[in-house]
Amino acid sequence: MKRVEEFQELRPLLFSIAYRILGSVSEAEDAVQETWLRFSASPTRPASAKAFLSATVSRISIDVLRSARVRREEYVGPWFPEPLLTDPYQDPERSAELADSVSMAALLLLERLSPLERAVFVLREVFGFGFPEVASAVGRSEAACRQLLVRARRHMEAGRPRFEADRRDHEELAGRFFDAFRKGDLDGLRELLAADVQLVADGGGKAPQWADRFIGARNVARALGALIPLFGRSGAELEPHPVNGQPGAIFRDRDGGVLTAWALDVSEGRIQTIRTVLNPDKLGHVGPVADVWAALHEAMRARRATDRGS
Repeated sequence: MKRVEEFQELRPLLFSIAYRILGSVSEAEDAVQETWLRFSASPTRPASAKAFLSATVSRISIDVLRSARVRREEYVGPWFPEPLLTDPYQDPERSAELADSVSMAALLLLERLSPLERAVFVLREVFGFGFPEVASAVGRSEAACRQLLVRARRHMEAGRPRFEADRRDHEELAGRFFDAFRKGDLDGLRELLAADVQLVADGGGKAPQWADRFIGARNVARALGALIPLFGRSGAELEPHPVNGQPGAIFRDRDGGVLTAWALDVSEGRIQTIRTVLNPDKLGHVGPVADVWAALHEAMRARRATDRGS
């Protein structure tokens, strides 16, 4: 098999590793591309392409994450991972680990780990690599990797989200939620929210938003109630779509441009968290990005015209 064929066969795995370490689609794609450049330029053929490529993409991702953490500390408002609509890597034997590890809740927990802890946890716990492979990938001894994994597990277990196995129930509840949102049914929305539900927005200082966070069913329902007419007046369309392996939706303007991506955490028959990604820098891979400010101004003009007509 030619090198390019080996690489293309393993590309989904490499992207999935890089995305979980970095939480960024664009940075993961860049890491995968850099991995190919190093693989194609290597003077000798590695005994195992999978081991070589996985180690290379992990090292590159660790280096990128170290510099990214500084930027994230200066980020305006809450920071969320870039929304992932489809995970390209599938493994039936590890489907549960793969699905849960890509959720926004899990990725935000991974942000608490050091770059080395994060890489070790992803390689060992999510993808099932052996300790010799993990040690080679991160450039540490097996003993050191075991210690890194213990610390990573401790942090993750302290706040790990618990997702029930029946994802169809989650999708059905999310469908009812988005139907109620389309119809402007505030009572229907409120019934689906947990008492301590949170609505959290990531605008990065580049998109309009009233607040970073709303807490409690009443406050979240009120915020949603304010959003419904704005989306309606701007001609926005709601497209239900899984986001990071959880129920979610993409909102598009009348021309199909992406306004925002929403991801829902569902547990015990209620919506626990609604995360909205508004930062246009994080939406380019989803599709052409809409001008949210223009959409907002259009909605406000429509509102003023309605008020004058009444």
